[in-house]
Amino acid sequence: MRRMSVGQTGAIARVKGGGAIGARIREMGLVPGAEILIVGRAPLNDPVHIKLHGYDLTLRNNEADHILVTVAETGEDGP
Repeated sequence: MRRMSVGQTGAIARVKGGGAIGARIREMGLVPGAEILIVGRAPLNDPVHIKLHGYDLTLRNNEADHILVTVAETGEDGP
């Protein structure tokens, strides 16, 4: 997710890691199959603002690093 650009969409393929951070990520709805849209990034690219399941969420890069995303082809609609 960290390498995605503003405006890109994709589907979560996998959430790496277990423990507290993995559980926290999953509790926020970031689970395999969920579609996301990168809405924006802070000036130093941290945090990242995403839209998922109809709501807005911001994640720090250290959280985003645990989320593997399959990026949608250009021209597809986002969530």
